[in-house]
Amino acid sequence: MPVFFGAHNIISPLGYTSQENFDALLHEKTALQKKTFSFSEKPFFCSKLNEKELNQKFSEFTFLEKICILSIKDVVNQSGIDLSDKNNLLILSTTKGNIDVLENKYPHLSQKRAYLPEFAKTVGDFFNAAQTPLVVSNACISGLLAIIIAKRFIENKNYKNIIVCGADLISEFTLSGFKSFNAMSDTLCKPFDANRTGINLGEGAASILLSEDPLSNVVILSGASANDANHISGPSRTGDGLYQCVSETFKAAGKTTVDLVSAHGTATEYNDEMEAMAFSRAHLTEVPLNSLKGYYGHTLGAAGVIESIISIQSLAENKVIKSLGFETPGTSQTLNIITKTANKELKTCLKTASGFGGCNAAAIFEKI
Repeated sequence: MPVFFGAHNIISPLGYTSQENFDALLHEKTALQKKTFSFSEKPFFCSKLNEKELNQKFSEFTFLEKICILSIKDVVNQSGIDLSDKNNLLILSTTKGNIDVLENKYPHLSQKRAYLPEFAKTVGDFFNAAQTPLVVSNACISGLLAIIIAKRFIENKNYKNIIVCGADLISEFTLSGFKSFNAMSDTLCKPFDANRTGINLGEGAASILLSEDPLSNVVILSGASANDANHISGPSRTGDGLYQCVSETFKAAGKTTVDLVSAHGTATEYNDEMEAMAFSRAHLTEVPLNSLKGYYGHTLGAAGVIESIISIQSLAENKVIKSLGFETPGTSQTLNIITKTANKELKTCLKTASGFGGCNAAAIFEKI
């Protein structure tokens, strides 16, 4: 059975709706700026939400909970979906959750709020959710994997409607982790470029509705995940895990190619090369491809949801988005990186994601 996409929302420094975000990308506007943080000796490039502005919305939650609630609420308002109905489910994707609770940012809250089930319960209770929200926390594929899981639930008649919300914040914990891998870039990130020097972090929240009802003309055809079990942080040098889940996704969809690839593209040497190897093995080197990290930075658990929504908007509006930061090919396999935002007739899109521990995910979206 087809699973349809419905209402969606993106909250990022580029805007508080999906359309605001998509329009910003059409004008090649990046959210990345050099910012100063109390927990970092030096300023660094990242995309940072205006916490003061968003805090004015309501005040009794952590910042992560606020942006999740605001994003989900927009989808609820657009669609009329009632999460108090037992046929509907909320799935939250995040890599770190309320990690800043452990950094004493909220001394008035119990540190139990840092537990992912507590985070999920808090957000679910706001919407009087009948079902306990599910949390997907699987490194940087969390957002896309949550969408794939939602599709499977609906196909199996477990639920009629599912809202997937992905969110993560920049914190001392996150920054120190990527610094320990020497993965942070001192300049704007350049996915797949020969002169890339690492990632920029980002933060945001995004929500999307999946349904058995034909709410739009875009469906998720298929999706799969795979783990290459190569290293705790380093991906397979030959792209084994990503190639496997891309191959399975194409087989399940009954397709051999697509019109667009929305890659993970973190701008680290190993990730970009691994993806290039996998795409080459899957015979996708001629397909127009982009990474959105040059606009948003790496938003971790939100990335798969944000980038899926942009992919769906690209299909709906027949536009391919420039891969910001790319100038000179920097992988062993030649890819068809999009260097100019343009109109293009689109029907299908492959969305991929990869993360620490060798995890990978892929899904195909189609306009019908």
